[in-house]
Amino acid sequence: MKTSVEIELLPGEVWWGGAVHDGTRMPYGKGTGDVAIDLKNLLENSGAPLLVSNRGRYLWYDRPFSFSFRTGVMSVESEEGGVRPSESFDNLAGAYRQASRKHFPAQGRMPDPIAFSAPQYCTWMEMHYEPTQDKTIAYAREILRNGFPPGVLIIDDNWMKDYGTWEFHAERFPDPKAMLDTLHELGFKVMLWVCPYVSPDSRTARELDKQGLLVKDAEGRMALRRWWNGCSAVLDYTYPPALEWFKSKLDELVRRFGVDGFKFDAGDPSEGEPGAWATGYSWRGSGIPNEDCAAYSRLGLHYPLSEFRASWKAGGAPLLQRLRDKPHSWGDDGLKALIPNSIAQGLMGYPFNCPDMIGGGWDGDLQTTPFDAELFVRYAQCAALFPMMQFSTAPWKVLDEKYLGYCLDAVRLRVAMGPELIGLARDAALTGEPMLRPMAYEFPDGGWEGVKDQFMLGASILVAPVLEKGAGERTVRFPDGAWKGEDGSLILGPCEVSVKAPISRLPWYRREK
Repeated sequence: MKTSVEIELLPGEVWWGGAVHDGTRMPYGKGTGDVAIDLKNLLENSGAPLLVSNRGRYLWYDRPFSFSFRTGVMSVESEEGGVRPSESFDNLAGAYRQASRKHFPAQGRMPDPIAFSAPQYCTWMEMHYEPTQDKTIAYAREILRNGFPPGVLIIDDNWMKDYGTWEFHAERFPDPKAMLDTLHELGFKVMLWVCPYVSPDSRTARELDKQGLLVKDAEGRMALRRWWNGCSAVLDYTYPPALEWFKSKLDELVRRFGVDGFKFDAGDPSEGEPGAWATGYSWRGSGIPNEDCAAYSRLGLHYPLSEFRASWKAGGAPLLQRLRDKPHSWGDDGLKALIPNSIAQGLMGYPFNCPDMIGGGWDGDLQTTPFDAELFVRYAQCAALFPMMQFSTAPWKVLDEKYLGYCLDAVRLRVAMGPELIGLARDAALTGEPMLRPMAYEFPDGGWEGVKDQFMLGASILVAPVLEKGAGERTVRFPDGAWKGEDGSLILGPCEVSVKAPISRLPWYRREK
């Protein structure tokens, strides 16, 4: 039975949480119009049954719930009992810390440090569905030849024989061990793209079906799910024997070839795609919405590099979490979404976050969207001081010498800040606190809740990327204190300053002690 509870907002109170892709609409409760969210629909991204307020309150419920805001009131509808906020934690940071300690405590482990000290490089935009051993090695050598440092190299979709048959395709990858050895010698760590789907007419699907490891439909037959690559059977990863089967295949890739980790794509909650599932489709391990997604996330705990786009209740875990795919756009669905969505991700317990591919993705087709070199550079600058940054489109192929230099400057900043980023990641692994934080997290007074175009990296670094096309300056809001800019300037806050920011500059500042 559903229960509805109305919670009166405190003076000046706003809230973050729920689904990461709604970060651009957060914080909720600003009086800018009604908002209604159903957490059964995460829309290809991470989420948590958590709402947290700048007035020191949080709300956690172990199942997906729906909530809405109207002037002065938050309404929450849930199953099996009402939901009430926990209170009296002073401010946003206090409420988040208490929620984290109680409901998704930090596990004390961080991903491999290379994820924070160097960029990631994904083959998707360069190779689409046609990666090969030769092209992968050539891509790695091009990265180094063009002055970029080695980092994590992700071999994306279609390296394998078939969906669910997690073995290297013999024609495209004739000697995987030699390839991995070469990439390791060049200084890269290597991840492979995987998904929980199985081609239904494959031998693998038939064997898994006989073992009862696939999701069934209402008539007890192999269920089929429509996804972006067609229709596939689904491994029932809520069922321990099925999860162990998947893990055994991945462990074999680690053992035989030295694979360092996996990009776990898909795994979206079963109710996240309206009309995709018929009544009666079920999971053996849980009948609670979104728990299939939670189970999929737990698979990544076994590897030092595990990236997820879709997660549920995976807060505190040592997993790389990327935002959902972004278009090549300056708008609220593209570049301008990076900061607010990453703020939301951190406040849901996912500190190790990545803003997806620099410049956005075009579904592997560079012809459908006009390329904007300025956007690409500003995207790289914005990502440079995120917990992670990831390239896929090769910058040296799309940028002229001048713009490539600006992009390299962003990467050099990344490498220079690597030790500090690793330190913040270690802290996050112990405390659960976000690495990338909203201004209001560190400065609870002064009306910082609505600032979504700048952020704090840890407690002392203020980052203010340029997010407008053609802008040669931007306004930066400074809290109380002395702020030393990367350009040598010293600004005394609190104040609001228009700073010069030509295409060559990413404005960022360190708070002086």
